[in-house]
Amino acid sequence: QGQLVESGGGSVQAGGSLRLSCVASGYTYTPNCMAWFRQAPGKEREGVASFYTGARLTYYADSVKGRFTISQDNTEARVYLEMNSLKPEDTAMYYCAADNVGPGSWSRGEFRYWGQGTQVTVSS
Repeated sequence: QGQLVESGGGSVQAGGSLRLSCVASGYTYTPNCMAWFRQAPGKEREGVASFYTGARLTYYADSVKGRFTISQDNTEARVYLEMNSLKPEDTAMYYCAADNVGPGSWSRGEFRYWGQGTQVTVSS
């Protein structure tokens, strides 16, 4: 059974940076997509960024374009989310997800595998 473990969350001031990491293990196949989602209290879950392993394509939510960068290591077992110029509205629990999903559908969040989440708090 596949497992995803996130790390790297924390508390920073506005304008600061954090790097999230997600390690995948126990999979019998390589998911074609690994993605980051976030959910703030009282808000719906939001797709933040995705990485498609084969084509090495990346997608971003408009709210994070130009500030966040998703990347994957060469083993394809770890995905990162580099977050710069953080804003208070980026405060949320961030989740890693993995599965085989089409490029146009990742933001719907229809992933079978999810991590437990890592908290990001940005103060003004």
